[in-house]
Amino acid sequence: MVERFNGRIADVLKTHRFNSREDMEQTLLRYVALYNHQLPQSALKSKTPMQTMKEWYASHPHLFHKRPYDRPGCDT
Repeated sequence: MVERFNGRIADVLKTHRFNSREDMEQTLLRYVALYNHQLPQSALKSKTPMQTMKEWYASHPHLFHKRPYDRPGCDT
């Protein structure tokens, strides 16, 4: 899944023209949010990565330092 995601990011970078670093950053943040919250993955039994994380959290909370939440972006 990571290789596929990286390939998709590479495609976004190859096929888009960016006016600034901020433009590129916003495009990538939108794509990450779309990928994690909207695009079901066959490797995850047709669930989104966020749906899968929430299911894992519900059944294995001891594996997590933080509860999965619906905000895009990196944890700080």
